[in-house]
This record gives sequence, C-alpha cells and structure tokens, in this order.
Amino acid sequence: MLEEVERWLARRSWSAADRPLDQLLAAKRGAGTTVSVVLPALNEEATVGAIVATIRRELMSEAVPLVDELVVLDSGSTDRTGEVAAAAGARVVHRDEVLPRLPALPGKGEVLWRSLLATSGDIVCFVDADLRDFSAGFVSGIVGPLLTDPEVQFVKAMYDRPLGEVAGQGGRVTELVARPLLNLHWPQLAGFVQPLGGEYAARRSLLERLPFPVGYGVELGLLVDALHTVGLDALAQVDVGVRVHRHQDGRALGRMAAAIYRTAQLRLARGHLVRPALTQFERTAEGFVPRTYAVDTEERPPMAGIPEYARRRAA
Repeated sequence: MLEEVERWLARRSWSAADRPLDQLLAAKRGAGTTVSVVLPALNEEATVGAIVATIRRELMSEAVPLVDELVVLDSGSTDRTGEVAAAAGARVVHRDEVLPRLPALPGKGEVLWRSLLATSGDIVCFVDADLRDFSAGFVSGIVGPLLTDPEVQFVKAMYDRPLGEVAGQGGRVTELVARPLLNLHWPQLAGFVQPLGGEYAARRSLLERLPFPVGYGVELGLLVDALHTVGLDALAQVDVGVRVHRHQDGRALGRMAAAIYRTAQLRLARGHLVRPALTQFERTAEGFVPRTYAVDTEERPPMAGIPEYARRRAA
C-alpha cells in the first residue's frame, strides 16, 4: 500500500460513533446545510418501508432534524414499493418523471443521476433500498464528516458484508473485480474497504460535476472521478458496522462485473500497471486492518516458442 494511502487511512477513516448526533446537529445549524437522502428502488417492498420509517423516526423528528428530505426514486417497480415507501413517510418519485425529455436508460446509475434533479439538499446521501437490519447510523455516520469538516467532499460507508451465516464473505464482485482494478490502476483508492458499497454521501457541488455511469459501474466511476476531481484527502470512509442485504446469483454478479470492467476501461490511461500489489481488509478488535499482498504480474511466453519444448515435440 502506498504511504500516502496509509496516512489517509489514519486521517480519513472513522467510526459512526465518533460524531454524536448533537455535534452533527450543531454543525448543521451553524452552516445552514441541508441534507437529502435518496433510496434508489426497484421491487423492494419487503425492506424499503422499514428503512424509510427508521430515517423518519430517528433523523427527521423535531428533536433530531438531521435529514431535510427523504426521496425514494422508483425505477419501475411492479410490486408495492412506491405504496409502502409513501406510507412510511417518503416522497416517492418515479424515474421517468424526472427530466422526461430524455428517455430513461435502465440501471441504478441512471436513477442516482436523475435524483440530483429530484432533490435539493446541499449534501446528498444515497442508501440502497434492500438493506435489512438498517440503522440510522448508516445515514448519520456518512453524513457526519461532511457536516463537520469542510474539506471532506465524498464519504463512503464501510462495513462487514456477511454471506449467509459466514462473516466477511459478502461483496464478491468487490474482491474479485473492483479491488484488483483499484489497486492496480488507482492505488490511491486502495484504502477503501467497500468501494462498491451503495451507501455514500457527497456534496452536491461535487456530484453535479461528475458523470454517472448508468448501470452498476456507477459506484466505481464516481469514486475514481471524485479522486481525480477533488483529490484523495477530500475523500473519507466511516465504519457503520454490518450490512445485510439481498444477495444476487452468479450470473447477475457476472453482469455487474462486466459493467464495472467497462466503467474502469473508459477511465484507464494507457500504460503499465501502476503498482503490482493488492490491499484487502480484515476486521480485528482495533477495527479494519489492511493486508497487502503481491500480485503475480509475470507471464510465460507460449510454450511453442520454447526450444526445449520444440525439441521434445520433434523427437
């Protein structure tokens, strides 16, 4: 791992508990900052209501007015997602209602991009609508640094992602696709524990300057483009505990991986790999600990060109 990233990890990685709500509310009042929360949703009636209700109850009350606007942006649900979200207290907006002169494209990134037109907050916080065991700390944790530190522009949540009953084994596309890509081509971003996580917040002034890949590449694309736009020290991450959500099957993950590869491909400069090392993370009693491993980059030439092989074949 780059020394710059090690310093960044120590300086820009926090826990949600590091900033109590009263501190966030005081900072919000002092700066006059407004906060919008966006839940992109497609057929999430089983989970969206509980998420909305938690945010309304714990972060939008008269006593704790941390969130000013809560929008569920529906991209064409065929179940009761919109009805459930509205009943729980969200403003529900259909993707096609936003910027109707442009035909909507399928994909999560399209929904997030259009959400900038459907919201008004100075800070925009994105939360996936399929989370189970959701807590308000997912929102307050990642919004916190943006309210208390004017130098921070973009904050991602970090967490354990269990796969079934096995801790730390979720996020398969992260480990097999995104993390190697970032370590090899954008090593400054190697310190992010969950680069593809759907829970992140940013200043509107930054988001409005970034392109949005329309599909599953949106998280990687925004992270890379934010780095290039505002620099590593303006990025941060916050530990919010454990993230439990619906897992996709292997084929769906393959499609996700392809979109992420394509997003990276569009952003890659020509040339050699930047750094042949891979940093992964392990939770210990002290928090997330980076473990760096060398990446095998050597290649053998085709065996047909090896004289010994040719002689053996001729014998």
